[in-house]
Amino acid sequence: MGGVRYKLTVAYDGTDFYGWQKQEPPVEGGEVVVSDDKEIGRVMRDGVERAQLRTVQEVLERAVREVLREEVIVTGASRTDSGVHAWGQVASFVSEPDVSKGVGWPRERGCEPLVKAVNARLPRDVLVRSAEVVDEDFSPIGDARSKEYTYTIACGEARPVFGRRYVWHTWYELDVAKMNEAARVLIGEHDFAGFAQINHGRKTTVREIFDCSVEEVGGGADVLGVGDGVKLVRVRVSGSGFLYNMVRIIAGTLMEVGRGKMSVEDVRGVVESADRLSNRGPTLPPMGLRLEWIRYGG
Repeated sequence: MGGVRYKLTVAYDGTDFYGWQKQEPPVEGGEVVVSDDKEIGRVMRDGVERAQLRTVQEVLERAVREVLREEVIVTGASRTDSGVHAWGQVASFVSEPDVSKGVGWPRERGCEPLVKAVNARLPRDVLVRSAEVVDEDFSPIGDARSKEYTYTIACGEARPVFGRRYVWHTWYELDVAKMNEAARVLIGEHDFAGFAQINHGRKTTVREIFDCSVEEVGGGADVLGVGDGVKLVRVRVSGSGFLYNMVRIIAGTLMEVGRGKMSVEDVRGVVESADRLSNRGPTLPPMGLRLEWIRYGG
């Protein structure tokens, strides 16, 4: 029986994860050299003791392996950073079913039971939303045609309580209309070096933004567990691909426009300069960022 490739759509709360990608840093002097205490185990590889950090890929892969009783590798489409959330992350793996040995997941067993079985073994901050059989050569990274991220900012006199893990708070009032005007400057194919972390490591910084907008989201006070005087502002960006920290820098730049520290022309100048040093917009923290969807095919 040939291999079967499954595509998963995954949601997760990234707060307590060290990002998507599996990480096993070396242990030095009994301590792990990382910025967060998210170690879930130790392993010896090539004579070196390494720490296994709590990542979404690690947790999901373990759950899939338990269900299939097979050493599959789960590959994700987007390497979200520590603290970043996802509603529409895409991952895939290949199963080599052998009914006689009770391993793997034959396609005739169905995708819905697979989803239920994997979810039963996942922690509460990860959920497989759906599964489907795809072509054997499907690549969650290489075949992706577009992605959308959102960044949510709470602004006003009240600080978030219950929703603090999912938004970034600023005390300043934000002019959504001005932010929208500046967001439109980013649409199209540009050199986005001015919106990427320095030493990003990519060969080219040219990317295409299909849409970029800013909206006020209703019901902010109720969602965040605070009283009156707070509103939610959401930056929405879709494109062919993104540079490291690009969306968080875009959100920080648009926030500066909203509070009157930068103008629309300033943003246009950053695009034209392709220089991060000319951009006064900060890189906002990860908690407000969420991967919404990834699209494939035409």
